[in-house]
Amino acid sequence: MADLLFEKRDGVAWITFNRPAVKNALSPEAICRLADALTELRDDDTLRLGVLTGAGSEMFTSGGDLKKLLPLWTGGRQPQDEWDRRVLAEPSVMQAALMKELALDKPLIAAINGDALAGGFELMLACDLRFAVKHARFGLTEVQRALVPGGGSMVRLARQIPFARAMEILLTGDPIPASEALALGLVNRLVEPSELMPAVEAIAARLARNGPLALRAIKRTALETSGVALAEAFAIEARNSAGVMRSADALEGPRAFAEKRAPVYRGT
Repeated sequence: MADLLFEKRDGVAWITFNRPAVKNALSPEAICRLADALTELRDDDTLRLGVLTGAGSEMFTSGGDLKKLLPLWTGGRQPQDEWDRRVLAEPSVMQAALMKELALDKPLIAAINGDALAGGFELMLACDLRFAVKHARFGLTEVQRALVPGGGSMVRLARQIPFARAMEILLTGDPIPASEALALGLVNRLVEPSELMPAVEAIAARLARNGPLALRAIKRTALETSGVALAEAFAIEARNSAGVMRSADALEGPRAFAEKRAPVYRGT
């Protein structure tokens, strides 16, 4: 069985970390497959959005495998298969997997089935909507291993929650419970384990019914204007809006409303 599963279903890309026996730790294979899956999500016009989740009920993902992935970077072990060699030979793979250099403007939902720690927390921060089980814990534990959360968290976290709380999470490495993550706004909703996938499937279906060009323009604008001066940000917003307003979908939406029928959006 692959270390990461990728399925297309009803316009949604379902991406599952698939190593529950080792807390869904990210192996070189999982990193490569994740980068490929996210790239396909970006490029496949039949896909409206994606969902990230983990196998089992213990862990969303614990991040990089300390026995398989990290030693490759530090020289602690030599590459042994095609996945090891690709991770080392193609730095863009890791950047794409962490969504640092991958321009993904389609919505991404995190279905957090268990603890989201280290790289798992970092991947969650790259998602737009986050549904989690009530027993989940959230933390950036890297500093306790003399490492840094370099998968985007040193940049993203303080942009998403108050600075002092972000620094406490980053500097202590101590996990926080799901209730605190909800209070901080790190997750949208907490549910019982049996309710997680139905809730995520429902919100995914809800987003998939919206105009795909509008969805992408909204996310793209939010990302492109982060930290940008107002005048420049409004110019970006106007540019992204113009492309949507000239589309066939923008004609279809109001027409369907007037005709009291469900719209048929084609992403054009």
